[in-house]
Amino acid sequence: MTSSQEVPTLRQAQGSSPAEGSSPAQGSSPAEGPSPAQGSSPAQGSSPAEGSSPAQGSSPAEGSSPAEGSSPAEGPIRHEARSLSLSKREEPFGGLTVAVIPARGGSKGVPRKNLRRVGGIPLIQRAARAAAAAELVDLVVVSTDDDEIAELSIAAGARVIRRPAEISGDTASSESAVLHVLDALEDAGELVDVVVFIQATSPFIPSDRIDVAVDGVRSGRYDSMFSAYETYGFLWRRADSGGGAGSGSGGDGDGDAAAEAINHDAAHRPRRQDREPHYLETGAFYVFQAGGFRRARHRFFGRIGIVEVPELTAIEIDDEQQLAAASALAPLVDQCESIAVTAVVTDFDGVHTDDTAMVDAEGREQVRVSREDGMGVARLRRAGIPMLILSTEVNPVVRARADKLRVPVLHGVDDKEEALAAWAAENDIALADIAYLGNDVNDLPAMRIVGWPVAVANAHPEVRAAARVVLSKSGGQGAVRELIERVLTADRPR
Repeated sequence: MTSSQEVPTLRQAQGSSPAEGSSPAQGSSPAEGPSPAQGSSPAQGSSPAEGSSPAQGSSPAEGSSPAEGSSPAEGPIRHEARSLSLSKREEPFGGLTVAVIPARGGSKGVPRKNLRRVGGIPLIQRAARAAAAAELVDLVVVSTDDDEIAELSIAAGARVIRRPAEISGDTASSESAVLHVLDALEDAGELVDVVVFIQATSPFIPSDRIDVAVDGVRSGRYDSMFSAYETYGFLWRRADSGGGAGSGSGGDGDGDAAAEAINHDAAHRPRRQDREPHYLETGAFYVFQAGGFRRARHRFFGRIGIVEVPELTAIEIDDEQQLAAASALAPLVDQCESIAVTAVVTDFDGVHTDDTAMVDAEGREQVRVSREDGMGVARLRRAGIPMLILSTEVNPVVRARADKLRVPVLHGVDDKEEALAAWAAENDIALADIAYLGNDVNDLPAMRIVGWPVAVANAHPEVRAAARVVLSKSGGQGAVRELIERVLTADRPR
């Protein structure tokens, strides 16, 4: 029997961001494994898979646009099935639009890839939150064989369906996981009309473009759609000396391997505006009719449509270099303004101070702080939002500044993670609802357990890479005030 765990609401993931996994290689062969459930009816309007060819140079669904006026943060896990273009159909779909995120625990290229963080958020949670933020998605399901992935998925508002061992290995296709989820939902009496297949290895999934694809399928204009970005690049391949398929290894100095043009005439170099655009599949998401998918057992079938996404969001993580690149891009892509938390915790040196000190002949230290930080702390206190200063330093100046700000302090702390977790439990504050502001590597353990790890502008590179938000101001120069202003302007979870 398939085990599953259900959470009461879809949109309880706090601090949802556009878009936070390991899945089998794209373009995998049809899944072997669970067969379509007997008696299941195909989705309305689906076309037979046989004889259908991919849409060449097709553009995004005409007339479709991102859903406006997204629903509030709280709502039922399934809401009424809707379409942006019901006028194009005689009647709306009757079943659910379900986002399925396959996320195995194993990964060779990047160990534990689905749990790695980009912008301070695990990849699996970024994917679940992006799916939940799509207006036309009714239910988010994570298919996994891993306990930690399951725990984080539930925390992000997704339902978890455990994937059997026989479809959890390196050779298992993503399609087999999707089919297994459909069978499990059908066994539970839940009808699925449209599937949104999402890969957690894409950290920047634009939720509004998911809505465009769902509308394209629900309206009957397409049977399946996928995310891609427009490119005018000149593509080449390596060919052997006889002009056949590539024989080189792809590195420099490949002997007899010669370059061969693919999508252009090498002797003719037209201007960009005179060239036909092509579309590069991002691998981020695919949307298709459930019935047609059961018959085709593959993500591409019938009339295929393209949903264009910004090239900046198209990075897919398969190795450590791509993970590093995604982490560097995160502050630019996420562009977070408000920080929705119920508590703020900060380091002291390098956060409240500029990380320098003046020492007199007696060894007493003096530090430089920002008065605007003090005003920000006063505003936070008046708003009734708890704050804590957590420091490894035992210098009396830490206690003196905390007393001046009227903020509790824990200093001389060796294990910040343990101390922070204990303080949160004592005050009944969820770690996901805490923003932690740090600047150096000793802050990393505490940053990893909170929902909003934040770094000052001049933080250590490792801290910046681990942060969900990197502030524009440096320590001792208004960074604390900047964080507090973002917290005060946010709609915080209640």
